[in-house]
Amino acid sequence: MEATVPKKATMFRLNVELIDRLKEMAKREHRSLNNFVECVLLNIAYNEPNEITKAAIDEARSGKLHDEPPVDTSSTEAMFKSMGL
Repeated sequence: MEATVPKKATMFRLNVELIDRLKEMAKREHRSLNNFVECVLLNIAYNEPNEITKAAIDEARSGKLHDEPPVDTSSTEAMFKSMGL
């Protein structure tokens, strides 16, 4: 028998463009907007990188990695561009 996870209805005021983007992303994964946003938030809340990963991220951002320029982690596109991909 599965245990039910208690949930509480919550209201957020979000930018309309952000909501539209989230709806598109949820639709691509055949999920409800609520489920999609909940999973994104759970991932952020419970999957914090460990100390080794944090150190590697700091090293990559600093540019000290193999005398390469810093990796731009502001977006996926910027990251790939700064890595020459």
